[in-house]
Amino acid sequence: MARRLPPLNPLRAFEATARHASLTKAAGELNVTHGAVSHQIKALEQSLGVKLFERTGQRVKLTPHGAEFLPAVSAAFDGIAAATQRMTRPASAGALSVSCVPALLLLWMTPRLGSFTAQYPDIQLTLIPSNDARDIRAPHIDVCVHYGDGSWSDCWIRKWSGLELFPVVSPTLINNRPIRSVRDLADHVFLHGDDGREWHTWLAAADALDLERGRRHHLGDARMATEAAVHGHGVALGDSVTARALLARGMLVAPFTLSVPAIDDFYVVCRNEMRSAPIVQLFIDWLFAEKERDEGRADAPVAGRVPSRRKRPTLKVIGARTAS
Repeated sequence: MARRLPPLNPLRAFEATARHASLTKAAGELNVTHGAVSHQIKALEQSLGVKLFERTGQRVKLTPHGAEFLPAVSAAFDGIAAATQRMTRPASAGALSVSCVPALLLLWMTPRLGSFTAQYPDIQLTLIPSNDARDIRAPHIDVCVHYGDGSWSDCWIRKWSGLELFPVVSPTLINNRPIRSVRDLADHVFLHGDDGREWHTWLAAADALDLERGRRHHLGDARMATEAAVHGHGVALGDSVTARALLARGMLVAPFTLSVPAIDDFYVVCRNEMRSAPIVQLFIDWLFAEKERDEGRADAPVAGRVPSRRKRPTLKVIGARTAS
């Protein structure tokens, strides 16, 4: 069914007049005469069959009908302007704002900024450490890389990566206080990036729920727990994405072969209208290309591994990861 819409010029005259509360100022903005604006508004009022303005001297005031009509007209013009800006923005130049899970931003994306800059030297990135779902619809953010279950509605979503969890510890700590079996964990500080459910899941998979755990620190998120492990403050649960480089550089070791799947995944998410923006497409393509490059590399040898009873078991994870 064809949409019944008023002509464009009368709508522009109405929106500008309402915004300025003045026919004269609207005429100046639109580069037409005062009489032309007045004529366009009268034509729109006749088309709609309602009065949109009350005129008091040189000023105009919206009627109730006009006040009801204005938000929809303004939103439509704003949408057209934003789409025009996106379509005319050069594909490989301009500004791009990205909201990213703090742990992933610090430990995975930041080390790869050189790769992005080398390919796209004219794109200026604004990187925001956040896993707040409100960022998806924030007008100042172009694209998000978030951790969750993928249930965000009314937006474009693509799974970027799953991840598995396993204990990690600094080489210095494990050399001074060896971990030869799961039972040796009782002599170490447990570093939590969540409320403790992730460690519960891993210990359940290791048949070690009866392990007596003493000292523990709750660091609030995965990034802080991983950093604390790097500095030798205890044993944290690393993951197969953000801990990879730390393991390869020898800053952390994984003492066990056992890992468990996290309940959630990393997703690339953006507003539907942003997906078609060329600069956003470039960034998304780069993200997936870098992930494929990682998967193509052989895993770096990890010192200090201790065999566990099972490897990569199939089990339901009972706790969500705070991947901030």
